[in-house]
Amino acid sequence: MLKTAISGNIVRNSHSHVVNELGKAIVGGLYPTGSLMPGDAELADRFDVSRTVLREAMKTLTAKGLVVPRARVGTRVTERTRWNLFDADVLTWHLESGIDGQFITHLSEIRLAFEPYAARLAARHATRNDIAAMTAATERMRTATSMESFALADLEFHLAMLAAAKNPFLYSLGNLIEAALVTSFKLSSPFGEPERHLRTALRHRHIVDAIAAADPDAAAAAVGAVIIDGKERVAHRVSAPTA
Repeated sequence: MLKTAISGNIVRNSHSHVVNELGKAIVGGLYPTGSLMPGDAELADRFDVSRTVLREAMKTLTAKGLVVPRARVGTRVTERTRWNLFDADVLTWHLESGIDGQFITHLSEIRLAFEPYAARLAARHATRNDIAAMTAATERMRTATSMESFALADLEFHLAMLAAAKNPFLYSLGNLIEAALVTSFKLSSPFGEPERHLRTALRHRHIVDAIAAADPDAAAAAVGAVIIDGKERVAHRVSAPTA
């Protein structure tokens, strides 16, 4: 997700192209909740694919919770509460459809619900190698020479922290962190502002120090501070008037 946002390039086969285009259209509201999707013949003609490819694409969208097929009725767009927002594609389609304040708030709230606790677990379970991986990521953040390298090091740090928690369910939530960092990358990266760049890297180093000291409370507080700071920076850019 983040690498795609950085490069702007992705190679798709026929199946993934159809899934991506229809997914973006659904999340973007072109096909509203409760509406019927166009029929197979229309979509197959539009995308110039076989009905087999189209049926597989619809199965993928169904698995992501975006649509539900009904015999003799058609394929209907589901309520947003049924969408799998933990899915990397669904998150990407939200980002591509436009980032608003509500999306930022919801994303930050769910991160605050699990990342500080992940830091607590990391403070109890992190190995020497885990500490080294997190430390190296903060150093790459500090010495980053581009917005892209800063963002990737930031992601590496948070994924390393989730790995240090030793709970595979937590590591599976990495897509949410990646979506938040894509948002930051697009709107409000600290790179290019030396003081904020250094402060952000040091705040991440404070997390490592607390985990290395086996201090769960300090680790959780340090992670919460990083998430809130990032949310406030991005929210400010979203709400700021455009020229």
